[in-house]
Parts: sequence; structure tokens; C-alpha cells
Amino acid sequence: MKSDKKVFAALAALQLFPLLGYILIQFTPYDAWIHNPSGHFYIVSLVSCLALVVAAAVGVVATRVRNIKVSFLSLSYVSLAAMFILHGLTTPGFLMNHSTISGNFAQLSVLLSAFWLWLCSVSGDRRLVRWLSLKQGSLLPAWSLLLLVFGVFLWLYPDFVHILHLKGSVGKWVTTVLILLMNGWSIWSNLQTYRVSRFPLQLAIVYSTGWMLIAQIIMVTGEPWRASWWLYHFMLLASVIVMVGGIFREYLSTGSMTGSIKLLFRANPQDWINAYISPSVRQLVLTTEAKDAYTAGHNYRVALYALKLAEEMGLSSLQLRAIAQGGLVHDIGKIYIPDGILNKPGKLTAEERDIIEAHPVSGFDICKRLGFMTDELAVIRFHHEKWNGTGYPDGLAGENIPLVARITAVADVYDALTSSRAYRQAMSHDEAMEILRKESGVHFDPRCIGSWERVVEEQRQFFQDTLANSTHLSLDKKLAK
Repeated sequence: MKSDKKVFAALAALQLFPLLGYILIQFTPYDAWIHNPSGHFYIVSLVSCLALVVAAAVGVVATRVRNIKVSFLSLSYVSLAAMFILHGLTTPGFLMNHSTISGNFAQLSVLLSAFWLWLCSVSGDRRLVRWLSLKQGSLLPAWSLLLLVFGVFLWLYPDFVHILHLKGSVGKWVTTVLILLMNGWSIWSNLQTYRVSRFPLQLAIVYSTGWMLIAQIIMVTGEPWRASWWLYHFMLLASVIVMVGGIFREYLSTGSMTGSIKLLFRANPQDWINAYISPSVRQLVLTTEAKDAYTAGHNYRVALYALKLAEEMGLSSLQLRAIAQGGLVHDIGKIYIPDGILNKPGKLTAEERDIIEAHPVSGFDICKRLGFMTDELAVIRFHHEKWNGTGYPDGLAGENIPLVARITAVADVYDALTSSRAYRQAMSHDEAMEILRKESGVHFDPRCIGSWERVVEEQRQFFQDTLANSTHLSLDKKLAK
């Protein structure tokens, strides 16, 4: 974890040095009075234009992928740009002379931006996120139109902004605390995801969010037009530059901005499982793992892999929930299989094979009595069905097999092949992939295999790390952290 320490040390330094510099400069003669309204306008305009570049770049991707958090990221920078444009246009001494109006717009720009960045880091299972996800297609244009109407209204009636009290002696600190809480959560969440994904754009969000927070602190504590006060404009400029640079870098390295930003919000499926798992599911998984040494970790990895594939295929949040919960308990029926059969190192007899193949129905019956929903039950009962109709227990074929079960089947077989069993050693990733490709159209839905190949290629490091740590990925260990 030395690399983690270096990354976090660099992050801390780049966050704290500007703040320390701001504090120290106030005690020196260099904290001079620099009254330059036109210069202020041009700096603010540059920040706003760059923020619009980020918003537009991410917004284009948001129309192509079914991930609400991509839209949230775009909305964050749209909000920053819109309110900061008003901040620039109301620069005291430029077009008007109301300094508090300009300051209120600056506060509002950071507050709205921080809110949407916070939503980017909130679990997709939260009620507000689920509700907004139902409106994703119209979210960006509707919010942009609202900002436009609000901006025109404030331009025509600038004194209205005083009602918000964002620059008041109490209001500015309430605003700052809210931004601190939201940005602090965003930084922590994205750092946790970066530790798993090693995705550079994740760090860009961390830097951008941190510098936005520092800008807010300087904004409310600095004396307007002093050299130290000007620093907050440059911190916001750095905040949007690092995002522009991160997106551009990913585009150059991958040739696909869409693919890069899709990876940004699906790098940590562990968060999905922690959000979706219920107490009953948790207990069922632990029961299964206590029964079968091989199963310890298998359920968890199957759920991880299936979630990766499901999001690549554009499934809804409700379907993701079904795959997470169903994947975690897909082998619960094995608790009825005698240990001598379950862990038999040699070839199974016909009778023993019949007992093994009964576990999907046994698991289905258990979970049906516990009140599981239809899609979760489909994962449990049908994950051993085959595309050509030769699977079990019901011999379903093709599209008659529920999609959530077809997805789970790919994840289940991949993990089985890359895990050591009683009767054979684990295969390598490449060996497992070759078998999956050969079984496309026979065992597996060809569309699922095509999407699976894209996932493993785009997220090669995730699969390498998961395979390297496969013996440490049982659910009870993850929940204990």
C-alpha cells in the first residue's frame, strides 16, 4: 500500500498548501489591494467557460449511458458555470456596483456544484437518486433551463438574491458547513473508489472537489480585492482545469470519452452490494459459506462480476438490485447437499449429479418463502439454464431464460473456472475467457458474452486484482471491515 500512501500524501499537500499560503500571505506586505473589475470578470469568465466544457463533455456521455451519476457530474459543472457567469457579470465596478450580489452568486455556484457532486457519491439505492434516475433523460435540459430562467430573473431583479442570505454573517457559515459536509463526503467516497479502481479520473474529481472547498473557505474569510482574496478565483480555476485535463487525458489514452466516463461510476461494485444487501440475504450467504469452503467468496465474486456485466448492458437500478441480491444467494440450495457429494474430488454418479442439480430449485423454494421478488428468484432458479436449452432445472432456452439469470450464468461460470475446486485447479483468466467464447450461443447468450468481453478488456486491472485476492473476498470478511 506504499503507492496509496504516496497518492494520499500528494493529495494532502496539494490541498493544504494553497490554504496555508492563503493564511500566511495575509501577514505579509504582499497582501496588497488589487482592485481590477475587468480582470475579475475575465478570470470568472474563464472559469465559467471551462466549467461549461466539462459539463458539455460529460453531458454528451450522459445521453448515451444509463448511469444517473454521469448526469449528476454534468449538472454539477453546469451549476458552477451558470452561477459563476452571473458572479462575473455582477462584478462591482464592471456593470453594476452591488458587491453583495456578486458574492451571493459566487456562494450559490459552489453550493449547487457541491450538491450535485455529493449526489455523485451517494449510493444508487437511495430514494432521491432512484427518483431522479427515472427522469434522467430530461434532467440535464430541465435543470439547464431552470438555471437559465433563474439567472435571467436574478439579472432583472438582482436584489432578490439577498433573500437567500448566503453572504450574511450567519448564512455564509451555514453555507460553508453544508459545502464542507458534502465535499468532504465526495472526497472520501471517491478516494475509497480510487483505491479499488485506480482510475485517474476519480482522482481528478477528488482534487476538483477539494479545491472547490478551499475556494469557499477563502471566499467567506477573505477581504475583497486583497491579493489573498483573489486566490479563491484561481482555486476554482484549478478545480475545473483538473477536470478538463482528466477528461482530455482519458480521451487521448482510450480514444473513447464515453467508455472512460462509464468506468468512472462503475468502478466499485462493492458499494452496490453494500447498498443492496438486506439482513436476510446476509444471513443466507453466511450460512452457505459456512457449509461449503469453496462457496466462501464465490457468492460475493459472482455478484461483483454480474453487476459489472449488468451495468455494461444497461440494466435498471431495480435489475441491478435483483442481480446483487440473487447473485449473493444463488447457491443457497447447496445447504441441502451432503458434504460427501458437494466436495467429492472424483466423478459424480448419476444419482449424485441429480442431487447437485436440484440445488437451484431448493434455493428457489427457500427464498420464495422468505419473500424474495421475481427477478431475484429468477437468478436463483435459472442460473444453470443454457442458451441452447440443455441446462437445468427447467430446460429453458434463449430469450425464455430471464436476462438477469443469463447474466449471472456468465459470472458464475467465469468464477467457477478461475477458482480451485475439489476436482481441479483454477484456470487462468485467458483460459476461462477462451471457454466462455466457445460456449457463446451454446451455453451463454451471445449478447452477454460480447458485453462481458468489453467489460474484462476495459477493466482488466479489476479482474486481475479480484483473481489475485479471490481467497480473501468472502462476504463475512467484507462486512467486518
